[in-house]
Amino acid sequence: MEVKINEVIEEIARLPQDWHGAGTVSHPVLETIWKHAEALGEIQRSVETGSGKTTLLFCRLSSHHTVFACDFGNSISKVRESSLFKKERVVFVEGPTQRTLPTYTFDHPLCLALIDGPHGYPFPDMEYYYFYPQIKEGGLLLVDDIQIPSIRRMYDIIEAGEMFDLLEVVDNMAFFRRTAAPLINPYGDNWWLQGYNKAAYEAMMNCRKPQEESGNAIQSPSFMQFLAKNTPAFARALVPRKVKRRLLGK
Repeated sequence: MEVKINEVIEEIARLPQDWHGAGTVSHPVLETIWKHAEALGEIQRSVETGSGKTTLLFCRLSSHHTVFACDFGNSISKVRESSLFKKERVVFVEGPTQRTLPTYTFDHPLCLALIDGPHGYPFPDMEYYYFYPQIKEGGLLLVDDIQIPSIRRMYDIIEAGEMFDLLEVVDNMAFFRRTAAPLINPYGDNWWLQGYNKAAYEAMMNCRKPQEESGNAIQSPSFMQFLAKNTPAFARALVPRKVKRRLLGK
């Protein structure tokens, strides 16, 4: 990490709020990114969605930084024109993340990932889906603009789980650290393993338990209705109609 990084942060922070048209982060956020990155040590690989002041900082903190963004509001152009930009450390994958991330191959684990691309639902969730399996133990996950309700819901889901510990929130940017907890399989289901769903899962199990003890678990209407509601349509179609009526008491 460079000796004069504090001076770099001051220069970045002095850029005007309207430096580009896609929104910018505050001085405290820049300082907090540096603080946690410094604690992490050497950062070999980092990524972000969106481009701006954070890009100017990450190109100083990371050996290889990848940016997934569109040049909305000249957010990429302004970065490339800046004297603070280290172009040899940054690769821009230009285009909507809805298109670029699903086809991108990550060849190395990530030390740091920032989600700050398109904010409408479900796009931040999609970015999280493609980033979270790549983040190494001890790595950082940053989620910006958690004041937006749909992003706040994603924040709540991440915060309730075991894969990430919440370090702090600064100006609506959440800072998480990857734990040693097992990875939630990105190609599976395992909703019952996620902390956000814990209360619902326990309630479902408590509903089922008295019926199991009486030997009539299959006759529990609420449990069977829960299964019917949460079973994919293609699977429900495979169950004969008579069996469905018997299980659901209809």
